[in-house]
Amino acid sequence: MTALYQYPPQTALKRVIPKTRIYDEAKVSTALRERFVREVNQIIWAHKLAPETLNLPATSAVPEIQVFRLTLKGDSLHDDILRAIDRAIPFPVMFELLAGERIQAAAAFKRPSDAATGKWVVSDHMRGAWAGRETPRSPLPVAVTLGALYEGMLSPLMPFSPVAGEGVEARLARGAKIKAKEREIAQLQSKLKRENQFNIKVTLHGQLAEAQAEFEHMKTPNRGDKGTP
Repeated sequence: MTALYQYPPQTALKRVIPKTRIYDEAKVSTALRERFVREVNQIIWAHKLAPETLNLPATSAVPEIQVFRLTLKGDSLHDDILRAIDRAIPFPVMFELLAGERIQAAAAFKRPSDAATGKWVVSDHMRGAWAGRETPRSPLPVAVTLGALYEGMLSPLMPFSPVAGEGVEARLARGAKIKAKEREIAQLQSKLKRENQFNIKVTLHGQLAEAQAEFEHMKTPNRGDKGTP
């Protein structure tokens, strides 16, 4: 899914953010400044989703949601740039990346740190599919708080479908475990191809079958649980 939303007019800002502000706030390295220069043409603070613009109550974790639109110089953008902007902006951020006639949504799950006041914990960045700039946009997810809205907006960017009662943080943790299990399966398959000893191949086949079963369960953990005490 694209995760491109039709934002209400009252949320629009359209303010250009100088790159130097990001450099200063995020304390970026010289190498990252050079990457900004090579890859980013302009940063626009496009929308502010807040109690006064959406008439939704804030939560302690999500007081506001900012929407930043980045016009790119080429056809790609390194995640380090998104990470730097997220470090510089003390609110959850949804990104729209514009490259020629294409547009892509991106975001990380961002929450206040439990260990340090004023700091944020930021996940890896997730991206939607590239789409044409004129692609029809979806309405904002129905929500009763900005926190619920944020989770709803992030959901289409996440690579694995949610299960009943699973929040964004738990879903991301499950996704990390799924990726780790994928790497384990690939390593076992590689070992199998190289191994010539029959008894070791039998052992590897067993380990591979077990890992693949665990992988399928991680993707759909509620499947087959009906009737289990």
